[in-house]
Amino acid sequence: MPLVEHGLLVELVDIAESDALFEQYGLSIPVLRRCDTGGELGWPFDAEQVVAFLR
Repeated sequence: MPLVEHGLLVELVDIAESDALFEQYGLSIPVLRRCDTGGELGWPFDAEQVVAFLR
């Protein structure tokens, strides 16, 4: 993950351990969620979209 190598902090959440999270995200994983804004970016996405999402 190139962005992590440049200092991006990430948290991995395993949705398999929560029925509610599996129901919410099961068809769109992986999902990126910003802790500061709550914004989400669901799959499919590419590196350019991730960079734009993080700005």
